[in-house]
Amino acid sequence: MAAGPPPGSETAVDIHTLFLHIAIILISAKIFGMLFKRIGIPPVLGEVTAGIILGQSVLGFIPLSEAIKVLAELGVILLLFEVGLEADIHMLVRVGLWSTLVALVGAVVPFAGGFVVSYYIFDMPMISALFIGGALTATSIGITVRVLTDLGKYKSRFAQIVLGAAVLDDILGVVALAALYEFSKTKEVNLDATGKLIIHIAVFFIVAPFIARLVAKIFSYIVNKLGDLEVIPATILALVLFTGNVAHRVGSPEILGAFTAGLALSRRFVLPFAAFLHLDHKIIHKVEEGIGPLVWVIAPIFFVSVGLALNLKAIDFTSLEFWLLSLSLIAVAIFGKVISGFVVPGTLRDRLNIGFSMMPRGEVGLIFAEFGRSFNAIDAVGYAVVVFVVAVTTLLAPILLKFSVR
Repeated sequence: MAAGPPPGSETAVDIHTLFLHIAIILISAKIFGMLFKRIGIPPVLGEVTAGIILGQSVLGFIPLSEAIKVLAELGVILLLFEVGLEADIHMLVRVGLWSTLVALVGAVVPFAGGFVVSYYIFDMPMISALFIGGALTATSIGITVRVLTDLGKYKSRFAQIVLGAAVLDDILGVVALAALYEFSKTKEVNLDATGKLIIHIAVFFIVAPFIARLVAKIFSYIVNKLGDLEVIPATILALVLFTGNVAHRVGSPEILGAFTAGLALSRRFVLPFAAFLHLDHKIIHKVEEGIGPLVWVIAPIFFVSVGLALNLKAIDFTSLEFWLLSLSLIAVAIFGKVISGFVVPGTLRDRLNIGFSMMPRGEVGLIFAEFGRSFNAIDAVGYAVVVFVVAVTTLLAPILLKFSVR
């Protein structure tokens, strides 16, 4: 499962219209981002709002076409590569246990709560309750990272815990979605397939950084021999896309490939048995210099696409059943993530920072909703409820996190 925008209607547009759409997306993302920043709201929320206004929820002017999905996916992959590049590996290792606990609690509690509310209280079919629970496990790592970056906190200890937990959460989401897919077809849990998927992802995460580092070392040698640093950005972009492809082929999220490639090229990639993989600092500086502008331009397309994917018109706001189920699941969705921060020792503020950072469901929650609908596992009401819960948690999290950090 990708961390990019969710599946939607397959909309084809001609190339000239696509150019216009992308231009409008880029300009509106910046305008709304700046406006929201001026009134003290994280800019990422402005970019998502721009997508809501431009998309099917309000104006219906820009459809979520396949081309925009590809650009959005590229944006979040580059964003996660940059995060990996700047990540403090030693800190990630030190907080690894806490990241794991946060990820597990932040996945299990919302899943169980969503299932219990849907199945036992609202008498929904088991498969529907499972998909709704699965949607609540998600954490949109792209939105989380962007908010922490905007607040200047992505290098803090709590942010490193959140980063590790969000990556693990995405992996848990892939495993859960694969298991639910099998269950929806056979009505049985396939432990063998799920176990193999977990093993493949674990092996990839261990091996990929060293392979990426070795490939980068070879390119570094060639570049030094040629004396031309200009080929580095294109080469690194190719490496990021390649690791994303390999991650997808082993059943892992593409963003995991990009993140591990970023870790591999980080200045802080220092392990005793990998000393021979040392990279020239000029090379690493050129990588950072070349990738930064790409992220600034393309990443906002991802956040706008999250808003484009939301269809608030499909929600019947006059339905009592909708409001009862929605408010119950919103309470579960918020509590399930906030409580995950309390497994970490620290101040109340740090714990709340972690919990609020894990709260946005974003495009990952929409993927669960879309898959559930495509498998006929959830009905129209269930789908509308999940979309609404995803929208509320995605829009609420950056605001709560900003006040918590301050």
